[in-house]
Amino acid sequence: MSQINRRVFSKKLGHGIAGTALLSNMPYAIGKNTSKKDNKLGIALVGLGSYSTGQLAPGLVNAKHCYLAGIVTGTPSKEKIWMEQYDIPKANVYNYDNFDEIAKNDDIDIVYVVLPNSMHAEFCIRAAKAGKHVICEKPMAVSVAECDTIIQACETAGVKLSVGYRMQSDPYTNEIKRLVREKTFGDVHYVSSDAGYISRGNPDQWRLHHALSGGGALMNMGVYAIQSNIYGTGTNPISVAAQEFSTMPEYFKDTDETITAQMQFPNGVVGNLFTSHNANSNRLFVNFSKGWAELNPCHNYGPLAGKTSDGTEIKFPHQSQQMLQMDDFALHIQTGSTNYAPGEMGKRDMIIVEAIYQSIKEDGKTIALNLGTMGIVKHF
Repeated sequence: MSQINRRVFSKKLGHGIAGTALLSNMPYAIGKNTSKKDNKLGIALVGLGSYSTGQLAPGLVNAKHCYLAGIVTGTPSKEKIWMEQYDIPKANVYNYDNFDEIAKNDDIDIVYVVLPNSMHAEFCIRAAKAGKHVICEKPMAVSVAECDTIIQACETAGVKLSVGYRMQSDPYTNEIKRLVREKTFGDVHYVSSDAGYISRGNPDQWRLHHALSGGGALMNMGVYAIQSNIYGTGTNPISVAAQEFSTMPEYFKDTDETITAQMQFPNGVVGNLFTSHNANSNRLFVNFSKGWAELNPCHNYGPLAGKTSDGTEIKFPHQSQQMLQMDDFALHIQTGSTNYAPGEMGKRDMIIVEAIYQSIKEDGKTIALNLGTMGIVKHF
């Protein structure tokens, strides 16, 4: 890494917003690895912080089309624990320096990059060059230019690319998409999405350091609000205007605390967005010409909940969103089924993020978006 020393990164990674769970105290049941003979694709997790520990690895235990085949970590003490918990052979354990040797490992089909945002491009490109399919945790990168380098690397290597948008595989999300697509309550008139939580605590957490995160609430929870406004209208925005404010500038010194934005969609549809690292907010509301639909909670790991104006409860059996997401991508690789979160989607969202930051710098100026020229309008 050129921008930040890996030793500094490892120290900060241990202080994630939610905190890194201790593997020895995991509350969930750990299953043994599934062998290749079951026709599952092997996934290697790059970065063993709280999200890999608490969500991705448990999700892979029950996945139908993929399994945890390997790990990449900069913390040697984690290696033995993960090997024992998940029956991972030593040959499938890597660090950040010898990561490129993963190219020789036939057990690993997919590399899931779960590192701080500033490291996404480096390791996605290295994974692609190693001939492995890539899942890049959201946001895809810290700039649109980096998104382009990731997409190009995967295209050059002939590997598949997906962004870690777990909500794209969630049944609640897809029910809202269905209501919008089928016009169950008529045309969409207005949409609003809130995504945030209180992250006060350790000021050394990597998400509060711009060099690692590339931004604050907008780069973390804000991309969920961007996504839900888009699938809540069934189209991409044509412009955005935004404002930023902070109630604790002494704590949120290096990254944005709270951002609001107004998104204009075709046919006069308006979308409001709220995201924060200092307020709990977790809701999507879609107003149609003949009713409304709501998800509340909307963006967390579940179980979610929803309802519509005709009194219908939106309810599905709870499943790991991460399991569904990774299974969907594995099926895409195996069968050519839909890639629900392609790299172009991640790039689109970074274009919107950059436009929001630009609007803030220009005192809330409306920034035009030309997403239709990108060939990704169909990806809602």
